[in-house]
Amino acid sequence: MAQAYWTLAPGQGQIRQESLGPPGPDEVLVRTLYSAISRGTETLVHRHAVPEPVRGLMRAPFQAGDLPGPVKYGYLSVGIVEEGPPELRGRRVFCLHPHQTRYVVPATAVVAVPDDVPSERALLAGPVETAVNALWDAAPRLGDRVAVVGLGMIGASVAALLSGFPLERLQVVDTDPARGELAGRLGLQLVAPQEAAGDCDIVIHCSASEAGLATALRLAGEEAEVVELSWYGTDAPRAPLGETFHARRLTLRASQVGAVSAARRARRTTTDRLATALAALRDPRFDALLSGRSDFAELPEVMEDIASGRTPALCHVIRYPEES
Repeated sequence: MAQAYWTLAPGQGQIRQESLGPPGPDEVLVRTLYSAISRGTETLVHRHAVPEPVRGLMRAPFQAGDLPGPVKYGYLSVGIVEEGPPELRGRRVFCLHPHQTRYVVPATAVVAVPDDVPSERALLAGPVETAVNALWDAAPRLGDRVAVVGLGMIGASVAALLSGFPLERLQVVDTDPARGELAGRLGLQLVAPQEAAGDCDIVIHCSASEAGLATALRLAGEEAEVVELSWYGTDAPRAPLGETFHARRLTLRASQVGAVSAARRARRTTTDRLATALAALRDPRFDALLSGRSDFAELPEVMEDIASGRTPALCHVIRYPEES
């Protein structure tokens, strides 16, 4: 038997009992150590606010039920393989699985966590994988001037990876001065929109706001590219494509983790991309994105607190009992 978290109705979650079959010859049985709440997407799921036209696109790899619900949803999980192929048995693994104490999945669905990456930090493989894909799309070059607009979990992951590139300039732009503490822990320069330097070669937008998109386009230099990572749901943000947008020959392009970047798709699989993200998490600075911890039994209340804004969160860690 296992226990799993389900969203039943808007604002209502519940932990349910589930039965597990034995793993097949190409499957693994994983005992969960930690999972994490991906605040932006899981808040939408918790509120039953996922737009109908994109419910299929937002389906999680091991989701049960259909959006808007009842649904078992989530995709940040780290556990130990209790049964499976010898090379995986006893190993810590990351899996894109909902919040559940134990689960059976194909062996190809898990990626081994490097020995020198702590289990809680490994939960960040999801957002860091998104950041890896974005940088494969953006293709920063030696000496580039780069801005990241929006220092949430995705923006911070992108900027942390970019800090290892030989750039001429890297700035993170956010309207919230309280993000200065996070920027400092990551070793990044945080500036307000009105203080940000322009003439950028690449601007990566992660704020999911109309004002942030306008800032990103303003900071882009002649013939530069703005890479849009924000997801707006049913909102239709206005983009300032008048004035000098065409004269400066700017490019505004989307980046999304559902497919490997076209620049690497012929040579990298999604598993390769996830392994790249886990390797990047050897950097202890990423611990700054782990913003709180709760026990699995508290998950229904914690999800509501995060969705309502009572509990601020970047990546909120869920701990599982050892006897789960």
